[in-house]
Amino acid sequence: MTGFKQVKNFIANRPYQAVLLVALVVRLIAVIFSKGYGMHDDHFSIIEASKSWVDGTDYNNWLPKNQIVSQPDGHSFFYVGLHYLLFYLMKAIGLTSPNAQMFIIRFLHGMFSLISVACGYKITEKLSGRRTAIVVGLLLAAMWFMPFLSVRNLVEVVATPVLLLGLWKIIKSTGAGRTALNYFLVGFIMGLAFSIRFQTIIFIGGVGLAILLEKKWKEAVFFGLGTLFSMSLIQGVIDIFIWGRPFAELTEYILYNLAHSDDYGTRNFWMYFQTIPAMLIPPVGILLFFGFFMQWRKHLLIFVPTFLFFMFHTVFPNKQERFIFTVIPMFVILGTIGWMSFTSTSRFWIKNSKLLNAGYLFSLLINIMLLSVLTVSYSKKARVEASLYLSRYENLRSIVIEETSRSSAQMIPVFYMNNWITVYVLGNPPYARDHHPSEISPTGRIFREIYSIHFFDHQPQERQPQFVIFVGDKDIDYRISAAKRVFPHLINETSFEPGFVDRIMHRLTPANNNQTLYLYRTRIGDYTLKE
Repeated sequence: MTGFKQVKNFIANRPYQAVLLVALVVRLIAVIFSKGYGMHDDHFSIIEASKSWVDGTDYNNWLPKNQIVSQPDGHSFFYVGLHYLLFYLMKAIGLTSPNAQMFIIRFLHGMFSLISVACGYKITEKLSGRRTAIVVGLLLAAMWFMPFLSVRNLVEVVATPVLLLGLWKIIKSTGAGRTALNYFLVGFIMGLAFSIRFQTIIFIGGVGLAILLEKKWKEAVFFGLGTLFSMSLIQGVIDIFIWGRPFAELTEYILYNLAHSDDYGTRNFWMYFQTIPAMLIPPVGILLFFGFFMQWRKHLLIFVPTFLFFMFHTVFPNKQERFIFTVIPMFVILGTIGWMSFTSTSRFWIKNSKLLNAGYLFSLLINIMLLSVLTVSYSKKARVEASLYLSRYENLRSIVIEETSRSSAQMIPVFYMNNWITVYVLGNPPYARDHHPSEISPTGRIFREIYSIHFFDHQPQERQPQFVIFVGDKDIDYRISAAKRVFPHLINETSFEPGFVDRIMHRLTPANNNQTLYLYRTRIGDYTLKE
């Protein structure tokens, strides 16, 4: 009982520290158990690119020296560049194991995400008091997806602590603290978020607009100068160094997205109106989304930039759930402030407090269930484990990824092989799906064409594929038979099952391509394990 009383007193007397402790514990659990990667971009656009540069190659061919025609690709080099420096340092001290390197990266990201929890608590306490701050702090600390996302390399998530830190520096300053220099510093800090993710310029512009709406003209000017200085010093200088001109990547990013705005993940207009309440778990998610609009006039500094960011992504045709992750904590902060203020004066909810508490309890239980599963989930397990398995072989040179059961083949995380091998990727080209079924049967013309892999015959021995990875169970016998026409000595080696959450996600949404991988050798001999 004494220990319980001490814990209770600690929470009552030091709620801020208690909230941070909860956030720290669940993130450390995610650091240890939530291996792998969440989505395509958080691994292939960050980890594969930066580590390949350290190893003397260029996985994505982003660098001008590796391009036939020198052309920016529309990616900021700031965040991936930080990973380059980190991988360089780890290699210099002899830390070369991919698993160990990713453990360090998950740990650093998890600790960095504590800034969001700390600033979210402090902002709410300043605006609405301790009781509301505790609720916000716990939501940011242990909402079911927060620990999982906090240890990932998603720029949409990594930019959030920077933005919240900037907001807190403005909100906490009063009187003499609201100096022009302070606003310049806030602008510089938020400019770092822009260099992590270009779209945050919408949010940053919204902060400047909110300052103007408060009629702080001088402060708005210095905030803008600080932002421009940060963008120029970091994004501009990096691009001058790489491309010989400032903001080359930003220019390409804008041009590309304008030209391809309808090419990726286009959804209905109301998508994010559904995504945010769903992520925050109904009925609480619906209540917080409603609460976000309750006191917008009182809290322009949070509402204006968040709403502008939200509406930009709502109007822009290309929509993916992760695009809105950046401002989820802002919805939590202002949504909780608005909803708790509303219920404190609402006759209906005061009278029906049991109904409201039942709703809270339902969302809490669902959150605990999801949190306990996702925080320890090994994401993209089959792909990572297949790569780690192949890393055991000496003189590994090239493999084939065979996924002709789908329109496009998944990428394999070569990073975990610790060897930048050649990967031949075979998907089912669109023209094959447009023909009569007899032509794509196991004996049909197009089926044979898909599997001919004629360029293997023209490759030197050292680039001949040593393994074939078949992705998924669909038509697997036909696909293996067809591959044996090219590789007569094909030998079954092993298979790799997706993780629990991967399997669920694939069943719910087949576009989440998390399937069993089957590994086959292409020939006899020449398979030496590392000592």
